[in-house]
Amino acid sequence: MNIQSGNGDVRRQPNILWICTDQQRTDTLGCYGNPNVNTPNIDKLASQGTLFERAYCQSPVCTPSRASFMTGRYPRTTRCRQNGQKLPSDEKLISKRFAEQGYVCGLAGKLHLAPTHPAVCPGVEERGDDGYQVFRWSPATGGTHEWALNEHTQWLNEKGKELKREAIAGSRQVYYGEDEEYRQGTWCIEEAAKFIRSNAKQGNKWFFSLNLFDPHHPFDPPKRLLDKYMEHLDRVPLPNYIPGELDNKPDYQKMDSEKAYNFAKHLNYKEMTEYEHKLICASQWAIMEHVDEQIGLLMEVLKKTGELEHTLVLFMSDHGEMLGDHGIYWKGPYFYEPLVKVPLLIAWPGVIQSGVRTSALVELVDLAPTLLDAIQADVAPGIQGKSLWSLLKGEVPHDAHRDSVYCEYYNAQPWHPDLPPHCTMVSDGRYKLVRVHSSQQGELYDLVKDAAETSNLYDDPAYLVVKLQMMELMTDRMAWTVDPLPERQADF
Repeated sequence: MNIQSGNGDVRRQPNILWICTDQQRTDTLGCYGNPNVNTPNIDKLASQGTLFERAYCQSPVCTPSRASFMTGRYPRTTRCRQNGQKLPSDEKLISKRFAEQGYVCGLAGKLHLAPTHPAVCPGVEERGDDGYQVFRWSPATGGTHEWALNEHTQWLNEKGKELKREAIAGSRQVYYGEDEEYRQGTWCIEEAAKFIRSNAKQGNKWFFSLNLFDPHHPFDPPKRLLDKYMEHLDRVPLPNYIPGELDNKPDYQKMDSEKAYNFAKHLNYKEMTEYEHKLICASQWAIMEHVDEQIGLLMEVLKKTGELEHTLVLFMSDHGEMLGDHGIYWKGPYFYEPLVKVPLLIAWPGVIQSGVRTSALVELVDLAPTLLDAIQADVAPGIQGKSLWSLLKGEVPHDAHRDSVYCEYYNAQPWHPDLPPHCTMVSDGRYKLVRVHSSQQGELYDLVKDAAETSNLYDDPAYLVVKLQMMELMTDRMAWTVDPLPERQADF
């Protein structure tokens, strides 16, 4: 099927290259304002398309977030609210919808829509009817867990290589990772390149999910790149943290400040040195420079195969990383901007507006309907996201999309068993409200006056009216996450 572009040209339906990093902050990219990290290829992609400055995930944890953006439905709607759950078989992934449209669909890297702990999943995670004809599964880079059918591990075995990490002197958190040519990200890019070349040769329409594990912890960048950033540690900022700021914040944050995930004792924020904090940040920059180099190689493959002008490229992450901000590392039941606001870039030469930066509030749940609109396929009634296609085409103002964004954490990880966290966040762009339903605690921030989110206004009498207004907004947003399926068939 051909589709009409904005300038009257007839184009074929685009290929889709969907690049998803794992646990990446927006401030690890040059195009998001970091002058010290070197990411020219991702920055170029941003200049060729639209960069979203306020894109939010629907859960700050992997599985519920991925289930949400892969279906276009909210976590509580998909019923996949936790890591370790399996997405119900009646949920349809966007990859399956593209397969039904005649696309050849492939994946390399992480999927994580079912349990991936080796005790439950010794082989490959259980799959539903996901539409992927090519499925190159690698959920992580190893470490404390290993999977027999991790294809990255098998690839290493074929090359006679073992996954090794070398601890850096003076740090209990950062390691020199495996050689760059053997990283999981390198393998993922090679798999994507093979898929693109093969389908380009056959003239197939294709949809490829490139799911990198980087820059997810453990903090293990390539030595060449980390050494480069260690030479300039003076340029690396310390985490955004004010001593005492957690005193009037939910208890889970205090627990996780003393040990990430409420169990990693080596990440006690107050016991760590400034050198360790800076080194961890530098490790993230180094990992993202490696990711950028690999993406540059893949963009060259698109160019050489003649697929570049026929391909919509989407770059994003499933959620962010605390990286020491507010005294916390990794992720959990909290909703600070570095954790819930994610990078999002979309480009398609000659079709999508280029060089656009938008401050519109958007959600990752909006991606599925956007991609379906891009190929002029029907958006199924069960999809809850709101398509960005008109915004990307310049047919509507690019600074407005949603009035608010919504995120939830409903016992999404098992690390706080005594009082399982159930929390909901809503933000209208000015104010952010978090309600911790399991402890009757909460947070309220004025993001204009306090962009750093250090001053919790939840119990401030001067903000009582704002708090009530945001509570009303939260209940309204929660009401509209109710599953629209099954559809009504008659008036009564």
